[in-house]
Amino acid sequence: MKRRIVVLGIAITLLAAALIYGSIISPVGGVEQKAKASDLDNLLEVISLVRSRFYKPVDIEELLDAYARTGSISGMLAEALEDPYTRFMDQHAYESLMSDTSGVFGGIGIVIGIRDEQLTIVSPIKGTPGERAGLRGNDKIIRIGERSTEFMTTDEAASLMRGEPGTEVTITIRRDDEEFDITIIRDIINVMSIEEVAMIQPGIGYIRITNFSDRTYNELVAALNQLEAEGMQGLIIDLRFNPGGTLSAAIQVADEFIASGPIVHLQDRYGERVSWEAVEEGTRKQIPMVVLVNGSSASASEIVAGALQDHGLAVLVGTTTFGKGLVQTVVPLRDGGALSLTEQVYLTAGGHDINRAGITPDYELEISQEELEAIFLDEADVDRQLDKAIEIISAQINGE
Repeated sequence: MKRRIVVLGIAITLLAAALIYGSIISPVGGVEQKAKASDLDNLLEVISLVRSRFYKPVDIEELLDAYARTGSISGMLAEALEDPYTRFMDQHAYESLMSDTSGVFGGIGIVIGIRDEQLTIVSPIKGTPGERAGLRGNDKIIRIGERSTEFMTTDEAASLMRGEPGTEVTITIRRDDEEFDITIIRDIINVMSIEEVAMIQPGIGYIRITNFSDRTYNELVAALNQLEAEGMQGLIIDLRFNPGGTLSAAIQVADEFIASGPIVHLQDRYGERVSWEAVEEGTRKQIPMVVLVNGSSASASEIVAGALQDHGLAVLVGTTTFGKGLVQTVVPLRDGGALSLTEQVYLTAGGHDINRAGITPDYELEISQEELEAIFLDEADVDRQLDKAIEIISAQINGE
């Protein structure tokens, strides 16, 4: 208690000094960390929001200690919370985020996240400059231009990589023990939600969903109707390399197959749950089903895969999923910036917390990096994960 009083007293003194003198100076590892007085309003507002709304309790002492050590709001959040999805956005980053929903912009076509405290490519989007440049899932982005990505939020990184189509951006990648620069020419990004629909064997339908957006459900219904008209008796849904998307799209997709019961739960810091329940009306007739997943299957993909697995409607084949099980709310700040704040955790239909752990498939089937890249590029002569899915579906159709 005495230490807490001392720390809080020091913090109050530092904040007061900053208001008077314009900065806080704190030696960290021999380097002076400065916080301008103009940042203090944001600091206090962010601390208040985190203390009252973050998905698990946070000690104000830990926040202030982290701020004193790092000298920035982003550093404070990264160090004290250990949550890559709670992040501070300045006005430019926030405006850039909001523009995504209102117009077309130039980019390189990658989905990014934070893994092991590093900015990481979850998956390049097929047919985009990023994919053509050879970027891979799990590549670490070390620099964007001349700026280090340490303590950089995903929104800041995205805003730096976006720009006018035809312009260049150079990013520094770390892949295993190798570090290298890649210069990419931005282009307009326009991605379909469902990329492939086919009868890959008599009676076995195949649908590849690349992301979850407002168009996904209607595309899925059309695909299922097409395959049913062609005599589908079993279905393979491919969610490999699908980095997710909107919660509403995931719920709609899962609800197409689940007649009753929960699809996903959201749980807050007090353990209170809000559940989305399936609606029986319009549910598809149950048929043998396999869902393909891998380490780039994240977020909304995990909601769908987890719901179908927990309800016993589908067998999962592949490798453990990414493990993005947290829900964010974007809260505008008074100065025009914003805070992306994790307020809840996703639990699968069966109540499983998959954050950072991912979902383990019923049939784990590791493949080499070369095989993985060939599958992503549609250049694989053999797809052992897909072959396993076909084997499972065939056995169920034939009653084996």
